[in-house]
Amino acid sequence: MSLFVFGHKNPDTDAICSALAYANLLRKTSRPDAIACCCGPPNKRTEFVLRRAGLDTPRIVMDVRPEVEDVCRTDVVTACDTEVFSEVYERLKQHSLRAIPVLSGSGELVGILNLLDLLELVFQGDDDPAQSRMVNSSLSKICECLKGHFQHVSNADMREDFIVSVGAMSAHGFIEHIKDFPSEKLLVVSGDRPTIQLPALERGVRCLVVTGGYTLSPGLLELAKAKDVSVLVSPFDTGTTTVRIKSARGIASAITDRFISLSNKDTIAHARASVERSRQSIFPVVDDSQQLRGVLSKSDLIDPPKPQLVLVDHNEMAQAVDGAADADIVEVLDHHRLGGSLRSSQPIRFINEPVGSTCTLVAMRYRAAGIEPSPAYALCMASGIISDTIKLRSPTTTDIDREIYDWLASLCTCDLDDFARDFFEIGSALQTCTPEQVVAEDCKEFSEAGHRFSISQIEELGFGLFWDRQKEIRKALEELATQKGLDFAALLVTDISSSGSLLLMSSEPACWEEINYPRVGRNLYKLENVVSRKKQLLPLICSLLDAHPEPIE
Repeated sequence: MSLFVFGHKNPDTDAICSALAYANLLRKTSRPDAIACCCGPPNKRTEFVLRRAGLDTPRIVMDVRPEVEDVCRTDVVTACDTEVFSEVYERLKQHSLRAIPVLSGSGELVGILNLLDLLELVFQGDDDPAQSRMVNSSLSKICECLKGHFQHVSNADMREDFIVSVGAMSAHGFIEHIKDFPSEKLLVVSGDRPTIQLPALERGVRCLVVTGGYTLSPGLLELAKAKDVSVLVSPFDTGTTTVRIKSARGIASAITDRFISLSNKDTIAHARASVERSRQSIFPVVDDSQQLRGVLSKSDLIDPPKPQLVLVDHNEMAQAVDGAADADIVEVLDHHRLGGSLRSSQPIRFINEPVGSTCTLVAMRYRAAGIEPSPAYALCMASGIISDTIKLRSPTTTDIDREIYDWLASLCTCDLDDFARDFFEIGSALQTCTPEQVVAEDCKEFSEAGHRFSISQIEELGFGLFWDRQKEIRKALEELATQKGLDFAALLVTDISSSGSLLLMSSEPACWEEINYPRVGRNLYKLENVVSRKKQLLPLICSLLDAHPEPIE
């Protein structure tokens, strides 16, 4: 499986740009299979960055838990419901298979054919002489099974029921014998015995099979044509020929048409529960159109391969893509606090430094590898720094961020001052988004002192739009907390021009009277000189909660 590079849920510009740039670096160095992914669509500002840089949006993946299509075998060997025993048996033997999916002529999945059921065709009706003589097939299929040729034939491809009669008795006995069967169904097997061949032709049987490689004499062949009796020459002796004729039986009666199929989008866990008590040997995998996409067996579900992940711009499982807990996390590149329940079964590379942007760390990895990013990726990483540090004005900004920013600026083909101004002017969440989208913007969940909460952050030019929409946004924030089962949800609205913020809460924990910032409305506070969720707001909230570790009922 590929290596997926992921930012956090509800991704911001730094999360998406660091994933794109780091996946590109990994492809150039150690992992050509690295793919940049994101847990949701980019916001307007990130779309602006990607458009200006000429980069594609990362692959949107909401859940990395393996699906059936990740483990099933897609090089499927199939049978057609119009085929006969010998054709399917040879295919099973060639590929060492015990079962095979069966398709109709139009490609529709109609059933499963197991080897044991297939073998029953050869011995079909052994306890019933009349049934054992019946062969449903066509003359052309019988000819293929016998590796023979026709001296005369009519309606070779028509599928019909044949009654096999072996002319291994006296001529008188044979004549009496074939009187018991309808001549239009009789398929007579005979060696070079004109005394058997002549009465068969005179009676007008459906087909005369001459064994041992012998052919009909010219006179008898003329009679066969006159009676429209098909004549088939078999190179085998009579006994072998008879067995091979039975191997021309159609497989339709042996197909199991009541079976379990799996959707290619089923999770492994769901598929495992669906098949655990089934006695099927294989399980067809189909897409939404019920077209066959693969097959799997129970053993394929025992220990499926785990996806490999690199986490950027987060290290808490609550913020990671769904299914990350069951994946192999091979590397973390982040600039936030340590938190959550991140675990690994093997030692991993874990880079966590107190800088203003994960894109700073990614750019440092480029420099360490001696690789100069293209202008597109230089602009991509510079955008992450611009976004997370509010163009180097946030208190999270370090000298390393400034140095890396200058280096990236020298590689870009546009003026970063003009670019940053355009970046912040575009994509106001308050101007373009629904209340639900506003509170989900760059939303991160945290657990602290027994409390579960979320902090969302949006950046605006002034607070005018917020004052107009605060009631509907407060309601959406309350609904977000209820929906996710949080003790509270917070929204930090940052004014880029004044470097201050408003903090809106869905509800206030008991400790909130100690916040020491002015209350300017219902559950609303003015935070002067606070612009960083990571370095300013989160530590403040954690310090308040530490004084009241029990969750609010």
